[in-house]
Amino acid sequence: MQIWVNGGLRDADAAQVSVLDHGMTVGDGVFETVKAREGTLFALTRHLTRLTRSARGLGLPDPDPDEVRRACAAVLEANPVALGRLRITYTGGLSPLGSDRGDAGPTLVVALGESTRRPDTTAVITVPWTRNERGAVAGLKTTSYAENVVALARAHERGASEALFGNTVGALCEGTGSNVFVVLDGQLHTPPLASGCLAGITRELVVEWTGAQETELPLAVLESAEEVFLTSTLRDVQAVHRVDGRELTGAPGPVTAKAMRVFDERAASDLDP
Repeated sequence: MQIWVNGGLRDADAAQVSVLDHGMTVGDGVFETVKAREGTLFALTRHLTRLTRSARGLGLPDPDPDEVRRACAAVLEANPVALGRLRITYTGGLSPLGSDRGDAGPTLVVALGESTRRPDTTAVITVPWTRNERGAVAGLKTTSYAENVVALARAHERGASEALFGNTVGALCEGTGSNVFVVLDGQLHTPPLASGCLAGITRELVVEWTGAQETELPLAVLESAEEVFLTSTLRDVQAVHRVDGRELTGAPGPVTAKAMRVFDERAASDLDP
């Protein structure tokens, strides 16, 4: 495997950053996951826009989009895969121990791992922990992911592939690495960004392409929704057949199936929508 680290490709064994990198010591960094298929990336421009938005939210200097594109192209060429997860990581760089950021400049790492197509349906659970919709990093895609690791481990323990969070006021928010949509009275809804959820790229496209409504919803809506589905870079649109102990028979339902079909068709016709 060849990995891009701060200006060039390195063999995996030599692809190193300092143990004093601020992304390592305090999680001071942002990242993007981009779907790679047969040497091409999907929606890269939108991902780079969000990378910059997240970096600004942390007070990091803007990443150079041309450099990031060069790094992505080099990694794709060096690591051919049929389907992969390309990860762009951008951190505060070499810094003193503690929360103060150093002045050595940011670190950029781009790596690619092979992936497989997700199942058409999955199970999810809800967890008792909350997203803080008013926090300093709400809505930013940061490398501070320990909360997601804990929640996802609980999901796996219970035979599910994702854990869903409410926020501090009990509204439905998001998954550990996905956005959530529900069908109510035949209409498609997803939590608004004000809920604290990440502005997912797939979420954004599904809203644009299906006309889904952004609606503040109680977490308890999962107990009565006619259909539920998840969106993310590697899930695309994935139906949910079980929420906690509730079975959603016939998943994917008709609204979800249409969203899956529309997304597949539109994504195939434009790799950088």
